[in-house]
Amino acid sequence: MSSDAAQDGRTGGTAGGGRAGGGQAGDGPDRTVRVVLVDDHRMFRTGVQAEIGRTDETGVEVVGEAADVDQAVTVITATRPEVVLLDVHLPGGGGVEVLRRSASLMADPERPVRFLALSVSDAAEDVIGVIRGGARGYVTKTITGTDLVDAIFRVSEGDAVFSPRLAGFVLDAFASTDAPPVDEDLDRLTQREREVLRLIARGYAYKEIAKQLFISVKTVESHVSAVLRKLQLSNRHELTRWATARRLV
Repeated sequence: MSSDAAQDGRTGGTAGGGRAGGGQAGDGPDRTVRVVLVDDHRMFRTGVQAEIGRTDETGVEVVGEAADVDQAVTVITATRPEVVLLDVHLPGGGGVEVLRRSASLMADPERPVRFLALSVSDAAEDVIGVIRGGARGYVTKTITGTDLVDAIFRVSEGDAVFSPRLAGFVLDAFASTDAPPVDEDLDRLTQREREVLRLIARGYAYKEIAKQLFISVKTVESHVSAVLRKLQLSNRHELTRWATARRLV
């Protein structure tokens, strides 16, 4: 499936409460959930499509894909899926920007579009950021295909779904009556720059970061240079101290 092509705008399945595989033995799924995949790695989208997109077996129908923020907003608006699987780190502003530009679709009382973050990141600020933006859940890319299908159905029904340890981040963030202080320095960084920052602070070499984030070493170097410039730091040792002081490591 092409990443830049909005797929068909067919309506969803029946409004019954059954989930995939909920019928009698040999039956197909009780209903179908229409899904859009948003991730900037084509191979990952292809893998997810192969894992969950067997509609007759899973009840999940992948109706569109996107690789960046602008594509995502276009495809989501055109297809009006029930659930969007959303990566946190995307070209064009990240998953939070997709959520911001999809606010009216999420608020639709008759056909709400619901978002489930699916990311390699398990950082608290990423989890809290997309939940504040309106996502209904957050799972990491270590999730199994079966559990992901279950999470999609639960989110389509209005439930909140989190990978086990990530729920604590959200509970802690929203348990406080006081809003967390705004870190203006951190807010200057893009989502991808924050991810590179955390890995640098954890002692990863540029090649290791490139491999983990599926980007080139040159791109890692560019992100590090941008972080140092924005934070007015001189080297990775100062960067590590800065990140450690803010508990980003």
